[in-house]
Amino acid sequence: MSVYEILKEQIFQAIAAAAETAKANGELNYESLPEYVLEEPREKQHGDLATNLAMVLTKQARRLPRDIALVLIRNLDTTGTWIERSELAGPGFINFYLDPDWLAEVIPEVLSQGEKYGQVNLGAGQKVQVEFVSANPTGLLHMGNARGAALGDSLASLLAMAGYEVSREFYINDAGNQIENFALSLEARYLQQSGQDVPFPEEGYHGEDLIQTVKDLILKVGDKYLSVDPVLRREFLTRYALEEKMGHIRETLKDFGVEYDNWFSEQTLHDSGIVRSTMEDLEKLGYLYEKEGAMWFKSALFGDEKDEVVVRSNGTPTYFSVDIAYHRNKFQRGFVRVINIWGADHHGHVARMKGAMQALGYNPDSLQIILMQLVRLIQNGELIRMSKRSGHYVTLRELMDEVGKDAARFFFLMRDPDSTVEFDLDLAKSQSADNPVYYVQYAHARLCSILRQVQESGADILPVSSDEIFKLLLNSPEERCLLKKLADLPGEVYLAARLMEPHRLARYVLDLAGLFHTFYNSQRVLVDDDNLRRARIALVLAIKQVLVNVLRILGVSAPERM
Repeated sequence: MSVYEILKEQIFQAIAAAAETAKANGELNYESLPEYVLEEPREKQHGDLATNLAMVLTKQARRLPRDIALVLIRNLDTTGTWIERSELAGPGFINFYLDPDWLAEVIPEVLSQGEKYGQVNLGAGQKVQVEFVSANPTGLLHMGNARGAALGDSLASLLAMAGYEVSREFYINDAGNQIENFALSLEARYLQQSGQDVPFPEEGYHGEDLIQTVKDLILKVGDKYLSVDPVLRREFLTRYALEEKMGHIRETLKDFGVEYDNWFSEQTLHDSGIVRSTMEDLEKLGYLYEKEGAMWFKSALFGDEKDEVVVRSNGTPTYFSVDIAYHRNKFQRGFVRVINIWGADHHGHVARMKGAMQALGYNPDSLQIILMQLVRLIQNGELIRMSKRSGHYVTLRELMDEVGKDAARFFFLMRDPDSTVEFDLDLAKSQSADNPVYYVQYAHARLCSILRQVQESGADILPVSSDEIFKLLLNSPEERCLLKKLADLPGEVYLAARLMEPHRLARYVLDLAGLFHTFYNSQRVLVDDDNLRRARIALVLAIKQVLVNVLRILGVSAPERM
């Protein structure tokens, strides 16, 4: 546990002990302590920490919460804690004001742990899989894929920081209707580029990238496949294009900072027979029935609006049945938690998929779905219209070329997944304090600049080791705020991982950068006083380490010069 977490645990236990003491001496009457919280008040003037125990104890104690709070304060033993004073507030909160000297322990903790600072053991080594992007390999990655990539990759890094054994997975949709339409689209483009006047399929993929794919192919094979049986021609075109598209997807995601542990082919589910065997098992369990020649899953039993077809009347499995088999396979591979990041348009699929897992004997809560809203691209103050089906959309590669990987990832991570992102291209490219990622990265560059100045001056860069020095010297309001923010990181990681909300760390690092810029503008590091200079150098080193640790989770670089 971190210094701050230990501090809070000591106070939490002291509050419980106060209640037990009051019960023992007859001042309070209750059967058992209810759940209560110890958290930071929103307003600084309300203290450093506050508890609601008096308010949640009212029903059992049959007394007013303010009266209970006064009893708790009277019986509170602060020995061994950092509590300086306690006060009754509002309808019954107890506010705690801490001795600020506890902050002296923060810098030694950060510097001793280095890149491990912020790690917590929430996961205790549990195996977790995060599946994200999983785009159809029928075109290039677009803005929605970009948001999913940033979110999924940072969530995986966050969970690893929180003690989980994490695996990143990309599901390759290389079977089913979309591949059939892909094959027809490729064939039409191949014939058209070979001089034949053929119509383009109504449900085909119109992207310009398919035309380029076919042009590149013709340079290699010419008109060799014009006279080939159409079935064999489409098989060849599909195999060639899938390999090319997946190559582009892998390369683009790698350049975006995303590397997967596993690329899982949908086709292998059909080849292995798990789709068929899963449907047979569901039928044996009584969750499938036949109607109008098709097989239906009783998804309405699990909160879905209606039952869902899993095998069509012609014997072909639906996308849903394949997805059930895929998720069963995930749990069979030993993952305790399976996390999917889907577009918001898949919301209707959540209840039925959880229901299918429950029907197969798995805990439905072990499958967690994060639904992600759309991205709205803004340039020159106007919305850019995009449509993947028509082929008019901004690709992830184009976005990176325009604003860079770091800005793209950070902008996607500033909002929670359930919020629509308005991505302002002009802001993302600007080199000003209004650009959030520039603001954070500039803070790191400034820290590096200070350390270069330290080296050039010949000053000792090794920090002081005595907590007493930090206690006596780092006591300005700016320094105290920075130390407190540094101490918050393990708790922020714990909460963000528990809630699966990496955007909390984007907000954290923005706040930390702001506090540092304020310190930079009001305090000098290279002062004449030797101890103060060394203490502030230590503070700079600690801030730099924490910025790097958080940016690493977010997948954003920490440049030394800007």
